[in-house]
Amino acid sequence: MTNVRERFRDLHESGTFILPNPWDTGSGRLLESWGFPALATTSSGLAASLGKLDQQVTRDELLAHVRALTAAVTIPVNVDAERCFAETADGIAETIDLLAEAGAAGISIEDYDPAADRVETLEVAAERVEAAARAAERHGIVLTARAENHLYGNTDLDDTIARLRAYRQAGADVVYAPGLREGADIARVVGSVDAPVNVLALAGGLSVPELAGLGVRRVSLGGGLAWVAYGALRDAARELLDSGTTGFKARGITDDELNEAFVRDLRQ
Repeated sequence: MTNVRERFRDLHESGTFILPNPWDTGSGRLLESWGFPALATTSSGLAASLGKLDQQVTRDELLAHVRALTAAVTIPVNVDAERCFAETADGIAETIDLLAEAGAAGISIEDYDPAADRVETLEVAAERVEAAARAAERHGIVLTARAENHLYGNTDLDDTIARLRAYRQAGADVVYAPGLREGADIARVVGSVDAPVNVLALAGGLSVPELAGLGVRRVSLGGGLAWVAYGALRDAARELLDSGTTGFKARGITDDELNEAFVRDLRQ
């Protein structure tokens, strides 16, 4: 486990890497087989796989998902832990301890409180990041701190940067402000915070090479891959219902591709 966590930390030292987000064990296994160096869970994608909305997954459900995923792949897994399912520093530490035991190489904590439907004050959020950082350090886990402003209607970039700086000072290893789209804004974040920056790839947004040119260290997709998969399922279902044809099957993954990814353990 130490080796996996060290490999994940090393990925953040230089360059730019893509951190795709599987929503279940099979999608994780496939992404590993195609050559990605690490994976990240997606809270929204996991919720959809359970027939739930985002922010409705329980801690036990997340832990079960992480155990299954880390047991199925050999590359590092970063865990979207939302608010770490806790209101207190001790509760945050407990969640991180449990995720570490489940095999996480990285964990993210965000500053949005769905129960109150608001982003935490900077002071409270920084205290929560500090508690998470202390717990993550005990396990050698990379901690990512997320500023959720831009997902919830606050486009004040100065406030977002102030938060990311505070989270870095509180001990976060990586900072992340999902929802940033403009190159100038992303470049300003990268230049303003002395930490590796994760950017969420958006539809119609900058490409990975363009983000790399701005100094972004890590590019993730959130629930994007899950939505593509569910979109393909929707289109196939509509074809079946509307015309009774199965043209969609020609666009599906092949048995050979699945076999190559899923029989790895039998070859070892």
